[in-house]
Amino acid sequence: MKDTYRHKGLRRKLVEEVKSKGIRDDGVLAALEAVPRHFFLDSSFVEIAYQDKPFPIGSGQTISQPYTVAFQSELLLVEKGLKVLEVGTGSGYQACILEEMGARVYSIERHHTLFIKTKKLLNEMNYKAKLFYGDGYKGLPAFAPFDRILITAAAPVVPADLVNQLKIGGMLVLPLGAGDTQVMTRIIKHNDDNLEKQEFGYFRFVPMLKKKAP
Repeated sequence: MKDTYRHKGLRRKLVEEVKSKGIRDDGVLAALEAVPRHFFLDSSFVEIAYQDKPFPIGSGQTISQPYTVAFQSELLLVEKGLKVLEVGTGSGYQACILEEMGARVYSIERHHTLFIKTKKLLNEMNYKAKLFYGDGYKGLPAFAPFDRILITAAAPVVPADLVNQLKIGGMLVLPLGAGDTQVMTRIIKHNDDNLEKQEFGYFRFVPMLKKKAP
């Protein structure tokens, strides 16, 4: 795996593009510049790795558009040392962005082939995110509570198990809705009986599915 001056230059241009679309969090922008996105795509796709577009990664999944990754990451208000659960590891790109921002990342993926591939890649890249194969709707109760939870697939409802695994004062960010488009939503858990819901516009994600897949 090579990360050349050319790759780094393309990342800087990508960061400027994302910044021009409204991303202001310096931690998010620095993470985007630090993580080599071309490592997560087939080597023949280096040219498009730094376009602000999603791309298929197999198992019916995509690596999200960099702007979308940045938007969700900014909504999480990540601080160094926070414990973050990501639901939907996918390529591992988002997990690496969160780790670069200083989070202690736990990530769960339901597709076993994708889980194995991504775990190997992140090990090779020396990222320390803890990856798990399982049902994202159930979360990781053995490692709860979490300061932040991020869902990277379209959820038709806010999963109750994930809310239960969130610390008081914690935040859950997810694309909410069962249709073709979803509303980016942030849930703030003030206490067990007081959840504040904030909405941040429309996005399009692949659906969040229950149960583990082969």
